[in-house]
Amino acid sequence: LLAANLTTQVRAIADVATAVTKGDLTREIQVDARGEVVELKDNINAMIQNLRATTDQNMEQDWLKTNLAKFTNMLQGQRDLTTVGQMLLSELAPLVNAQCGAIYQMDSSNGHPHLAMLAGYARAMTQDERSRLSLGAGLVGQCAVEKRPIMISDIPRDYVRITSSLGDAPPRNLIVLPVLFEGETKAVIELATLSQFTSTHLTFLSQ
Repeated sequence: LLAANLTTQVRAIADVATAVTKGDLTREIQVDARGEVVELKDNINAMIQNLRATTDQNMEQDWLKTNLAKFTNMLQGQRDLTTVGQMLLSELAPLVNAQCGAIYQMDSSNGHPHLAMLAGYARAMTQDERSRLSLGAGLVGQCAVEKRPIMISDIPRDYVRITSSLGDAPPRNLIVLPVLFEGETKAVIELATLSQFTSTHLTFLSQ
């Protein structure tokens, strides 16, 4: 019986170890064990968890670097602000799983700084939205003043709706981000998602 138990334990450890060598980091050793075998089991499981964490971190860094370079190349040489705003939202929204968004630019042409809506993603632009938005007015105006992101969860159903031809629903997460250059707000981006922005999405947006 002892020999049979030991054989079962060793086979379970070998199966998982073989899977790990082939790149499968989702497995863990589940077999019951005692003494030195349980210590070996725990050490191997800890090793797999560390490998998984390191792999996930490396994949996240690769994703960040690749997409940052993509946006840099995409926007390089663009001079028309409306084109830049629309290109930015068209690429950015699906990348961070946002279903609705807008970008506002700072405008000081008349001597009174304000925000004007530059482009939208999956939303209609009303005449009011096309006109000036005072600094400090609403989340967008407040974000421009504070120069830091504002994030909202558990959004009320009547706050904003994400719509399609099949229906509509309130977003779960909304984030407002300042676009800064030399410490000054140049634009504000607002994005909403039906799911949640992940930590990787938030890191990317901050960069």
